[in-house]
Amino acid sequence: MASPDQDVAPEAPALDKDGVRLTVDDAIATVTLTNPAKRNAQNPALWRALAEAGRLLPGSVRVVVLRAEGKSFSAGLDRKAFTPEGFDGEPSFIDLARGTDAELDAAIAGYQEGFTWWRRSDIVSIAAVQGHAIGAGFQLALACDLRVVADDVQFAMRETSLGLVPDLTGTHPLVGLVGYARALEICATGRFVHAEEAVSTGLANVAVPADQLEGAVRDLAAALLAAPRDAVIETKALLRGAQDRDYEAQRTAERAAQARRLRDLAGVGE
Repeated sequence: MASPDQDVAPEAPALDKDGVRLTVDDAIATVTLTNPAKRNAQNPALWRALAEAGRLLPGSVRVVVLRAEGKSFSAGLDRKAFTPEGFDGEPSFIDLARGTDAELDAAIAGYQEGFTWWRRSDIVSIAAVQGHAIGAGFQLALACDLRVVADDVQFAMRETSLGLVPDLTGTHPLVGLVGYARALEICATGRFVHAEEAVSTGLANVAVPADQLEGAVRDLAAALLAAPRDAVIETKALLRGAQDRDYEAQRTAERAAQARRLRDLAGVGE
């Protein structure tokens, strides 16, 4: 038995494979991209690991932090995807293109699963983004609820320049954050969006010096955990749904949510 003054070994990761590591510390889970040598380039195996991380979250988790090792958050899709041989054990993009419409749709839907769970109503997700966040990397950051960026961040959506479109769930949040015209310009030109613009347009919540990124995310997570969980869940659902409701429908949704909260606080909820 360890004595009180001995260091306690950190808990083993819940997942650690294919460039993705998941660790859980009570109410906070951390998903880390772990291939800095390749600037955390992405491939189908990594996307499956991201999806698995979402499935493995225990019910105690309230905040999920997405971070990346190295100088770049993610340089985007691994260029091996565009070679005839593709990735070992995976169909190449050329093979996918030769499949049926249903097969191609199913393949892309499978890829998207690693990007869809970050906005679940029972968690708040924070992307900590430094350096390059390009293409799939940009879309992974957009998959989260909140983004804290280092002052060296460089967002870019390069799919259009490759003859493709952003298809990893990034278009909806991008338009919601910066508006249609700016989103179109960012995607069609493939230009870089730096920290100052990211904050001023709402793409990022805050920008900090790179050496303060971890601390800023830790402080934000603590602030999110300070509020009662059910109130945060209801508020998040209200705000997410506001995009699709008109004013009167949103008023109705607010009343229903508040009724649930009041009954819960009074101990007469279901």
